[in-house]
Amino acid sequence: MDPNPISRAGYDKIREEIRELEEEQLPAVTERIKLARDEGDLKENAEYHAAREQQGFTQAKINQLKTKLASCRIVDKSKMPKGVIAFGALVTVKDLSDGMEEQYELVGPGEEDYDGDVMKILTSSPIAQAMLGKKVGDRFETEVPVGMLKFEITEISDSDE
Repeated sequence: MDPNPISRAGYDKIREEIRELEEEQLPAVTERIKLARDEGDLKENAEYHAAREQQGFTQAKINQLKTKLASCRIVDKSKMPKGVIAFGALVTVKDLSDGMEEQYELVGPGEEDYDGDVMKILTSSPIAQAMLGKKVGDRFETEVPVGMLKFEITEISDSDE
């Protein structure tokens, strides 16, 4: 499997989240476990069991983030081809079913955001995969859970990073 592209900022954001989990949250949970253990009988110690559960969740999150980073490669967006949809591109598409325009930015793991005016979507998402390599004027369709979507690319530019 090819590594997922990620920007330096996205990579650094995930590294910082791992650091915070490992150096701040995990030690705090470990301290809670120690204090709860000092209370005595562990069988009926709800604080102990809650802290152990939190420790498991925190470690699982650390492992998930490290796995995510291991499957990524840092890409300099400025070196991506111009005029062709690739990682880092800001793409305006027209939905051929209703004529509405939408904007997507193709991003790496940890950078996705579906709530803004510009939806930041993973390059591995179905819509992004259908767009990659296309140019202005090209049409594409992609299958999503709600059905088949058909778009025409109206503009391609570089993201502001």
